Amino acid sequence: MHKTIDYAIIQEPLAKILIAANDKGVVLVEFLAGETTDIVQYLQNNFHQSLIRKEGPYVEEGKKQLEEYFQGLRKEFTCAINPQGTEFQKKVWDQLQQIPFGQTKSYGEISSKVLGNNKGARAVGQANGKNPIAIIIPCHRVINQEGSLGGFSGGLHIKKWLLEWEKKILYSY
Repeated sequence: MHKTIDYAIIQEPLAKILIAANDKGVVLVEFLAGETTDIVQYLQNNFHQSLIRKEGPYVEEGKKQLEEYFQGLRKEFTCAINPQGTEFQKKVWDQLQQIPFGQTKSYGEISSKVLGNNKGARAVGQANGKNPIAIIIPCHRVINQEGSLGGFSGGLHIKKWLLEWEKKILYSY
């Protein structure tokens, strides 16, 4: 039996964004660099033995909420998500979702929540980098202890833009 992965590509201010979902929720939100030549092949490579099709209910809801976020109308995501990762990664991603819109936390602060101490900042950074559902699981809100941005799989220019966007929306009301 094949699993089904639904997908859509949306154009947002920064780049094209790929959103994909299975039968339980959104599994992927990723910034696309360059040309989007063969998305179906890319998804088949990442979600083995899956039927790939355009659109679907979880993709539509995630797409709608992302569009609202980029319009400045949404500060919190409520769409169903189904991130694939280790138990530790999922604990980190759960903590990321607790960071309020327009605010940041350090890798050490997230480590303290997950492990009870800040000694796991590097492991938190690695889990953060493996986050498959960018923006909805707001990995862009995690920074280094001294305030520098740290890393971001979409590129630091995108992380900087997202943080500035959230602050702009937060303080424009």
